[in-house]
This record gives sequence, C-alpha cells and structure tokens, in this order.
Amino acid sequence: MRRRLPAGERRGRGPAPRAAPQARAAGRGRRRARPPETLRHTSAGARSPATRGRTDEGSDGPSRKAEPAGSARVIVAAAVSTHPVPLRRNRDFVLLQTGQALSSIGSESATVAYTLLVRSLTHSPAKAGLTGFARLVPWVLFALPAGVAADRWNRKWLMIVADVVRAVALGALGISVATGHVSFAQVPLVAFVEGTAYVVFNIAEIGAMRSVVPSAQLQRAFATEQARLSAVYLAGPPVGGFLFGISRSLPFLADAISYAFSTVTLLAMRTPFQEAREDEEPVPILVQIREGLTWLWKHTFLRTCALLFAGTNFAFGALELTLIVVGRRQGLSGAAIGGLLAIVGAMALAGSLAAPRLMRTFSMRTVIIGNMWLAVPVAAFLFHATALVLVASTAPLFFFNPTLNAMIIGYRVAIVPDRLQGRVNSVARSLALLALPLGPVVAGVLLGAFSARATVGCLAAFLVALAIAATASRSIRGAPTFEEAVAAVS
Repeated sequence: MRRRLPAGERRGRGPAPRAAPQARAAGRGRRRARPPETLRHTSAGARSPATRGRTDEGSDGPSRKAEPAGSARVIVAAAVSTHPVPLRRNRDFVLLQTGQALSSIGSESATVAYTLLVRSLTHSPAKAGLTGFARLVPWVLFALPAGVAADRWNRKWLMIVADVVRAVALGALGISVATGHVSFAQVPLVAFVEGTAYVVFNIAEIGAMRSVVPSAQLQRAFATEQARLSAVYLAGPPVGGFLFGISRSLPFLADAISYAFSTVTLLAMRTPFQEAREDEEPVPILVQIREGLTWLWKHTFLRTCALLFAGTNFAFGALELTLIVVGRRQGLSGAAIGGLLAIVGAMALAGSLAAPRLMRTFSMRTVIIGNMWLAVPVAAFLFHATALVLVASTAPLFFFNPTLNAMIIGYRVAIVPDRLQGRVNSVARSLALLALPLGPVVAGVLLGAFSARATVGCLAAFLVALAIAATASRSIRGAPTFEEAVAAVS
C-alpha cells in the first residue's frame, strides 16, 4: 500500500514563506544522501526551470518518506509551482498548439485526399488500402527507434526536420498532381515518408511538452490537446473532401503549407525541449529500447494502464468495423454511416471541452474504472441489433475518453525522467496502437462466421473482463492523485 503524502503537501495554499538559507542547505544535504539506487535514472546536467528539483525514480508513487509540510523542500517547491502562468498566457504552449492545430487539419484533410486520389488514378480499392497501410505502418517499424532518437538528440530539431520533410514530400506530390505527372507509385511512397516523419515528430512532441508546460499543468495541457485533436478529427475529412473537389492537388499543397507553418512556430519557441545533457558513450539501440520498456514495466500503475488501453483499443477497432457492416446490412447509405460516426466524434469533442472540469471533479482511479465500465453498455445491441443502438451505447464512453487520455498522458509525462521520455512514451503508445488494427481483423472473421449480434456479444464479454480486471487491480485502486505524484518527484 502506498504511503500517502500529508495533506499539506498535496497542494499549496496561499503564498509560501521564503526559506532560510540554512533550511535550503539542509534540503540539498538530504538530496545528496539518497541511496545510490535512486540515482540510476537521474538525468545529468542542469534542469529547466519547469523541471528543476525532480528526482528520476520510476516508482509507483511516493516511495521515499514524506517530509513535513513546512520543510524547506516543500516550501521551495510551493514557491516555484503554486502559481504557474495560465496556459493561455504560456507563449510557447500557445505557439505549439497553434502550429499543431493547422498541421493536424492538413494531415486529416490529406487522409481523405489520398484515398480519393488513388481511386481517381487506379479505380482500385486495394491500392487505396495499400496507401493507407503505407501511411500507418511506420508506427510499427519506427516508434521505438523514434523514442531512442527523441532521448538522444535535440527534440526541437527532430520536430523541425520532420516538418520540413513532410512539407517537401507533400508539396512535391501536390505539384505532380497539379501538372498531371503523378503516378500511383508516388502516392504510397509519399504517404510512407509522411507517416515516418509523423512518428518522429509525435514521440518528440510528447517529451517536449514536459519542458514547455510546468508539471502541475500537464494534465490540463493534454486536455487542451485532446480538444484540438477531437476538433480536427471531426473537421479534417470534410475539409479534405471539399478541397479535393476544387482541385485534386489542393489538399496536398494545403498540407505542405500547414507543415511549413508548424516549422515557423517551432522556430519561434524559446524553451529548450529537453534538460541539458552530457555526452555519453554510445549504447546499442536495443539496449536503449529495453531501458524504456523496463522502466514502464516496473511501474505497476502505468503498465496496467497500457495493457488495459491496448485491450480497449482492440475492442473499439472491432466495434467500428462492426458498425459499418451492420449499417450496410440495414441498407444505410455511406453518408448515413458517416453521420453516425460523426456523432461519436461530436461526443469526443464535447468530452474534451469538458475534460478540465471532469479532471477537477474525479480522481484518476474513478475515471479509469468508470471508463472501463462505460464500455459495457454495448451489450444493449444484443437486445436491439441496430447501428443506432450501437452508436448510442458507446456515446458516453467517447464523451469521457478524452478526460482519461489527458489524465494518464499527463501523469506519465510528469513522472517519467526526461532522459527516458521518448522511450517510455514510445513503448506505451506502441502497446496501445498495435492492438488497434487487430480489432477489425478479428471482427471481420467473426462477422463472416457468425451474426453481428454474436460478434458484439463476444466483444461485450471481452470488455466486461477488462472492466473487472481494472476494478480488481490494486495498482488502479491505489493510484495516487496527480498532485501526489507530482509532489513525489519534486
């Protein structure tokens, strides 16, 4: 059972008194006296103002003895982080989100445009699927190496290079389409290049957020990001279709411009995207990947979350295909099915906007366990097997899902040592995302062999098992609050 921090350490109230020099010196003395094993993950070099004072242990919660609320360490930490600048006034955070908002809309627009372009060139659904596969497979191939790169090299320049590569690739494709010199082979090649650069950018961006935003605001920052992503997923595909209707080259040229804009915003940011590092002896890449995997696996709470979310991603991928198949069997048009999927997207957007309030109202353990049980109502499909019932039964889940994402990602970024941010987050994302494409495969087999009702019944039973596992998990039920976790590494 975790040791709870005293109430006075959970959140600062009012201005903190100034610590005497002797008290600060005593605090430093205690830090040097830590056992050697607590130092093995300590990042070398100076720390940024937002992260200075953190230790780098990979424990489940506050593992060392809690200090009294009036101790020098707590007083100094409260003076630094009790009143951070609001996110809307955090210049670099606003720049990052603005650049990514436009860039994400361009990317989602291109998602539809790739399919439309390949269909217009080849009239082959299989080749359109190959292009989509080429854009997604880099997650499987490069997520873990990208984590190593994000921990070894300058994260800002990795993100800038990734944006420049995507701008050039999409710009070249747009020009080829505009001049009538495009071939099918060029399309999946550009999709693969764009997907690879996205993986590098995304993994580096997660670690960069820890430097741009103070730890106490990380969950709210990721809630803002969830709102951006939900809006983009809802608006991007219609924008892509609209632009393609004007000109086949326009979505790709617009995407290239969005990447150029993102590059400019990154160059305008002043904050270093990682703590200062010392030159280290080269280490084999597999050894570095194993270090990130080991850190995540030893952290019981994060390991349990990663496995649970891999399971839910598998189920949701299966349910999405099931919804499309059921809709088709009921005679719904493509537009009607798209409208049902838009309802899910709208619920996610509404939930992301409500996420900051929900995070203040509910604890992490409540959100995790509650989300798992909110997936169970898909069993209503067993009693009335229609596409509308399937959508309605999952709507509450998609409303609360952005809150869950913001809480867990913010928690993970706050407690993972800076030197391991890329590797740990790449492992966590790989576990979650690798399960996603397996869902449609399994659902396709079940739908071919059995009825839709039997397929949903199997998925509902799987979701019930996940909910029971989450409820029974001691690491989930005993999870520290975000404030406790941040205080434990301060």
